Order: sequence, then C-alpha cells, then structure tokens
Amino acid sequence: MDDPDTIARLAYLSLLLVFVAGYFFTARRSLGRTLRDVLVWVLIFAMAVIAYGFRDVIWRELMPRTAMQVSGDTVELRRDADGHFRATLALDGVPVTLVVDTGASQIVLSRADAARIGIGAEALDYSGRARTANGPVAIAPVVLRTVSLGPFTERNVRASVSGGDLHSSLLGMSYLRHFARIEISGDTMRLVR
Repeated sequence: MDDPDTIARLAYLSLLLVFVAGYFFTARRSLGRTLRDVLVWVLIFAMAVIAYGFRDVIWRELMPRTAMQVSGDTVELRRDADGHFRATLALDGVPVTLVVDTGASQIVLSRADAARIGIGAEALDYSGRARTANGPVAIAPVVLRTVSLGPFTERNVRASVSGGDLHSSLLGMSYLRHFARIEISGDTMRLVR
C-alpha cells in the first residue's frame, strides 16, 4: 500500500462507493426498487470488467490486423489468437491458408485443400509415411507447380497430402527453405529472402 497510485485508486473508489451508496439511500424509494437498481449497476460493472478482460480478443475481432505484410524482401506474419502463425499462399493459383510449421519437412495439405487446388483423390497414392505428434500417418507425395507467398514464387515444390485428419494444411520447410532467415519476435514472424 506504499504505492501512491494504489492509494489514489483506493481513495477514488471509496469516494465513488460513498457517492453511489448515498444516492441510493437518499432517493426515498422502496427497498425492492433500490435493490433492483443496485443489481443492474452490479451487472453493468461486471460486464465492463469482463469486456476489459477480453479487450484484446474483442479488438482483434472488431479490427483485425493485416495478417501478412510484405516489405521488400521480408514477409511479416502476425500470430493468431491460438498462438500459431498462418499465411495465405497461392498453391497452383488457388489461395490456401496454411499454418507455418518449421518442424514439417514439406508442405502438408489436408485432403480438402488438395481437392480445392485440383488434386483428385483418385490420383493420390498414400504410399509414404510421416511421423507426427499424434503418431504415424500415411501421406501421398505430390508436386505443386507454383507456390506463392506475396511476390515470392517457387516452382515444382514437393508437398504431400495427409491421409489423416489434418484440420489445417501446414507450410513446411520444402517452401520455407527458400528464405534466408526465419525470425520470431513477440507476435511477429519475419521471413527474410
């Protein structure tokens, strides 16, 4: 309690409480109506506290930042609320959002994303195996004709289609190796050519 700011806040809140309590007790209303008004103000205060606690989440939803910015030879990605970095790339000309995964040796597509870019299920041969955090999974090797992140395009990039339940496609090292540096600072990932 030695902090002057804490003492000032306590004094302010005490005066506010005295003022509000004084209003309710001098208003000459019935006890039921006074209690109802107190309950309404308590709910308003609780909602304000909750909104303040979730202000970052609310702000991100109301005013989303640009998830990706390109400046010269650098691509900057913002961390999502779930802690992952995502990037929207053009895979064979089709926009697909992928989770950046430096632990993945190559781009790994979900079956749904593979179908979206024109890789038919009948053309897939799940002859490969990959080790994941959830155990081994069958994969079908494919080659993407073009992979573009902003202005940076690579051709004939190795990838695979996961035979397991992959919720989001992964952007792995078969594409990321084309960047000279991958830096993470706070909520920003920089991919530098």
